[in-house]
Amino acid sequence: MIAGLVSGALDRGALAFLATLAAIGILVPVLNLVVPATSPFYLSSYFVALFGKYLCFAILALSIDLIWGYCGILSLGHGAFFALGGYAMGMYLMRQIGTRGVYAHPVLPDFMVFLNWPELPIYWYGFQHFAYAAFMVLFVPGLLAFVFGWFAFRSRVTGVYLSIITQAMTFALMLGFFRNNFGFGGNNGLTDFKDILGFNVQAPWTRAALFMISTLALMLGFVICRVVVSSKFGKVLVAIRDAEARTRFLGYRVEAYKLLVFTLSACMAGVAGALYVPQVGIINPSEFSPGKSIEAVIWVAVGGRGTLTGAVLGAVLVNYGKTYFTSGVLAPYWLFVLGGLFVAVTLLLPRGIVGTIHQRWREWRERRDPAARVPHAAPRAAE
Repeated sequence: MIAGLVSGALDRGALAFLATLAAIGILVPVLNLVVPATSPFYLSSYFVALFGKYLCFAILALSIDLIWGYCGILSLGHGAFFALGGYAMGMYLMRQIGTRGVYAHPVLPDFMVFLNWPELPIYWYGFQHFAYAAFMVLFVPGLLAFVFGWFAFRSRVTGVYLSIITQAMTFALMLGFFRNNFGFGGNNGLTDFKDILGFNVQAPWTRAALFMISTLALMLGFVICRVVVSSKFGKVLVAIRDAEARTRFLGYRVEAYKLLVFTLSACMAGVAGALYVPQVGIINPSEFSPGKSIEAVIWVAVGGRGTLTGAVLGAVLVNYGKTYFTSGVLAPYWLFVLGGLFVAVTLLLPRGIVGTIHQRWREWRERRDPAARVPHAAPRAAE
């Protein structure tokens, strides 16, 4: 049954996209580990870590596109789920340091020793085990999304009001995690990681493995999203996006559909955060900042809302631009570039890069063969 759902959801374009990701996931580590450093085809470990970070951002963008592009839920607080997944992985990595820390305490992380914590807080128990940490990466963001969505969707909070309260949620979490007595490292967050599953996180082989795992996670997330949006469930999500009141009138439990897809999206964002932390080497409260969540929405808008592949492309392109413009003399102008990019996309490419390509291709086919006209699920430009 599952194989049938997957095969029915993946068309030629989706399969080509997955093949491209698989090729990247294999080629990049090979060019880093096998090719000599003197070769023009050699990719440095810095490049592997940088693009591994981009892949994590692509998973986050994919999770946002699932709820915004196909269900009309504009979340400006998805960075909270990303950060919670990152903190869950960071807590595991901190527990692996042990006596190799600055204060050589076998149980307490360095920041707790510095702040004179007498013992490990109860919510840190179990994070010495990878399986428990992996479970919490999914459980904590999923639980928060479920509780938040239960109250928000049952109260029929929609549109800009929902966007505002999601932003308020992530801002409140940011303020809490900045406090030293919260037990998560305060302003400095969690850092100075040594190893993961017994492997040195700084070793080239470990970085290459994390890159490949990030690629696999992105491929899996893409397949899950394709299965969801291609199913009957996905058709109901599109109906909710386009005419929520009418869908409710037809007898569908709109709140249940929204709650399920919102929770799934949060779990995907948590996985993205968990993969992000060992590759970057730090997690701190700045990941909760509302600006981070707004940036993620811009990635989706640039790539193409309601396309899935556009979300991935937008995340990679915008973050590559950020890396380029925030180095050297161009650094002070990045926010102007980002703002200008958003305005330009809104005015010139309201469907995003991939959405515009799909529209042009569809128009060309219809001009050649009017019988090829088919309905499509992409959101209208004015939405």
